[in-house]
This record gives sequence, structure tokens and C-alpha cells, in this order.
Amino acid sequence: MGKRRKPSPPSRARMAVLTTAMAAGGAVLASGTAHAEPAPTLASVKEQVDKLNEEAEQSIERYNGFQAKQQKLQGEANQIQEKVVRGQEAMNELRTRLGAVAADQYRTNGIDPSVQLMLDSDPSGYLERAAVQNQVSDSQANLLKQAQDEQRKLDQDRAEATATLAELDSVGKQLAEQKNDIQTKLAQAQAMLNKLSAEDRARINAQQTAEKAKAEAKAAAANAGAAAAADRASRSDQRPDLNAPVPAASGRAASIIAFAQAQLGKPYGWSKTGPDSFDCSGLTSQAYRAAGVRISRMSQDQWNDGPHVDRANLQPGDLVFFYDDLHHVGLYIGDGKMIHAPRTGKNIEVLPISAMPYMGAVRPA
Repeated sequence: MGKRRKPSPPSRARMAVLTTAMAAGGAVLASGTAHAEPAPTLASVKEQVDKLNEEAEQSIERYNGFQAKQQKLQGEANQIQEKVVRGQEAMNELRTRLGAVAADQYRTNGIDPSVQLMLDSDPSGYLERAAVQNQVSDSQANLLKQAQDEQRKLDQDRAEATATLAELDSVGKQLAEQKNDIQTKLAQAQAMLNKLSAEDRARINAQQTAEKAKAEAKAAAANAGAAAAADRASRSDQRPDLNAPVPAASGRAASIIAFAQAQLGKPYGWSKTGPDSFDCSGLTSQAYRAAGVRISRMSQDQWNDGPHVDRANLQPGDLVFFYDDLHHVGLYIGDGKMIHAPRTGKNIEVLPISAMPYMGAVRPA
């Protein structure tokens, strides 16, 4: 039995390779540790959550638009389908009358070729072929013309119904996409908040409260300055400053604001129009409805529901709009403040209009 050979020690070359590889591996590990992603700061989490909530609100207004369009199309489709049913009933009645003519002729001298033409399955060809054969009486011609017109209307209504239902299906898919987008963004925002400690969440809430108080103080100072300027102007027998506080609401505006005030403290609910929760345009549209005025459902459409008003001439009840794409709207109540439905997770509140990027105002007729 031969002797086992001891494994030879690694050569200097192999040792050098191993040493280099281990050093490289260590460098990689060290590098990986050195460049680990830092934990997000409280400020960055708040910024990302606010951004997600704003994007969600944009999607909510698009959802509202698609939903309004879907409801409109559904109503149109129902009306067209009712027309198709009535048209088919009219055609059935005409065919019954044509059949009676055929039966009468059969009992006497057999079915006249002209009546056979009337019973053809294609009413649009009745007159053309019968006229060539010169076999249609005046009364029969009137009946044929009536059948031809009815069939034409029926074909048009059926084509319109098909197109409307196809558009309705497309809008339904867009509605589902927007709903998914909203739910995804809200879930992402909630997931980020869930990672924070209770203490950090309390800090974010405190920051938001402080920001709101700061905006209210700024609005109060601006109104106090405007009131003082108006007082000086009146004492010097000059025209009052347009920035002076507006008088208390009355008439229609009082009804609008009373409705909005009754909703204070209720939760924001995306795509909701009450009575338990509202989104921003749901609140404004229902407030106006309470005063007997119908305005659009979507904030961007409400922007076109009346003449635009300068900020200096705002009156209680005016619609006030925010952000470049007008995806947020509130109800002006005077004193530089509004009632609005903010976003998911918050309640309907009073807030200075200076708290968000102000775009303009509208006074629906």
C-alpha cells in the first residue's frame, strides 16, 4: 500500500491570489457598509407623504371626472336603448300591417308581387324595387315609405347605442385605473407613516398644526392691515380699500356657507359627496346645491362655472382654487379663510387661503 502524499503547501503565487481576493472581498464589504442607504429623516418622510397625498388628490379629481362622464354616458345609453326598443316596436307594427295586406290579397287573387316586396326583410329596398316594377299603389307606397324611414332611424339608433356603449366601456376602464392609482398612492403614504415611531408621527402632526397656525396668523395680520387701511381711507373721505374684510354673508351665500359649516369635522372621503364624508369638490358642489345652484362635480370644471373674481374682491360663498392644475377647491367664508375638505386622513376644516398655492376664484351665477 503506497504512502499518502501530504498536500503541498500553497505556492507563493496562490497565496498572493488568495490574499488579494480576500482583501478585495473585505474592501467590497467595507464599501457596502460605508455606502449603506441612510435612514430617511423625519422631514424627508413628511415631504414624501405630502407629495403622495397631493398626487392622490390629483388622481381623485380625475377619477371624479371619469365618474361624472360614466354617469352621463350611462344615461345617454339608456335613452338610446329605449329609442331602439320603441323603434323595433314600430317596425313590428308596420310588418303586422304589411302582413295583413298580404293575407287579404292571398284570400282573393294571391299575393301581389308588390306586397311580396313589402314583406321583404330589407325595408330600405322596398320602394326602389317596387318602383321599377311599377306595382305599388299610393297607399302601399306611403306604408313602404313609413317602413323605410322607421328602419333608417332604427339602424341609426342601434349604431349610436353601440358607439356609446363602447365609450362607456372605455371610461369604465379609465375609472378603474384611476382608482387603482389612488389606492396605490394612499397605501404608499400610509406605509411610510407606519414605519415611523409614535413619537415621530406626533412630531409631524405638531408641524402641521404649527404650519396651519402660522398661516392663520399671516391671514389675520393681512386682514388687520387691510381693515386699518380702510378705516384711514374712510376717515379721509377716500374710497375704501378693496382688501377690507367683506361683510357677513347673506342670501344665497349664507345658505352655501351654512351647509359647509355644518360639515366641519366630518372626514375627507375621496370621491364622496356626503352626507358622512366629502372630497374637496364634493363639498363645494353640495354646498351650492343646498342653495339651489347646480355646479360641476370636478374642481377643474367648477373653474368654468362662473365669472372669475379678483382676490381683492372675494365675497363669502366664492369658490377658491389652488395649485397649477386646479385640483383643489374650497369655499371662501370671509376674513381670508375658507372651509375645505383637505385630504385622506384629515377632516373638513377652516383654513386660510394663503396656506396653499392660490390660483384664483369663481363666483357661480
